[in-house]
Amino acid sequence: MRRLLIATGNAGKLKEYQSLLGDLGWQLVSPADIGLTLEVSESGRDYAENAKIKAAGFAKASGLVALADDSGLEVDALGGEPGHLSARYAGPGADDAQRYVRLLERLRGVPPEKRGARFRCLIAVARPTGETELFEGECRGVVAEAPRGETGFGYDPIFYLPERGRTLAELPLSEKNAVSHRGAAARKARPFLEELLREQRD
Repeated sequence: MRRLLIATGNAGKLKEYQSLLGDLGWQLVSPADIGLTLEVSESGRDYAENAKIKAAGFAKASGLVALADDSGLEVDALGGEPGHLSARYAGPGADDAQRYVRLLERLRGVPPEKRGARFRCLIAVARPTGETELFEGECRGVVAEAPRGETGFGYDPIFYLPERGRTLAELPLSEKNAVSHRGAAARKARPFLEELLREQRD
């Protein structure tokens, strides 16, 4: 079976991609699965640049088709912050809870009707030769006033979906994938990944 490298060390992301893409016919592997240790600097100016840098770097180092994403939370009341800096919002070494607590502090006193936000995800799929394709997804919601839920990762516990009456961290994985930014981007990437698999088999 042809291997597709999911270029992340985030166990939550790996689990989501297994659910989203595991039926395509690729064997999904992580860098740890193939013994690859690679530090890629996310020095891009936006999600697309960061995703392309990661995917191309891991594809070149592994010789495999590589998929990487960059995603973030954009809060209307903060002019789109934290955006592509979401993972670094509370400084080096901060964990998920420290990041969303900082965000909640920034929004203290902001009423529910002004707490609109969206998650964005840019997926890059790179061949070892360097060619890269991009796929984007988004999910709109509001920032809750306190974290809720035990599943998910990142800002999921404070991202509330009014139409579901729950945060992303309160949804089972299959339901989260159906509405999330990563799920939307992955569904757009599926036809391209199917095409790549056919190419590799021919």
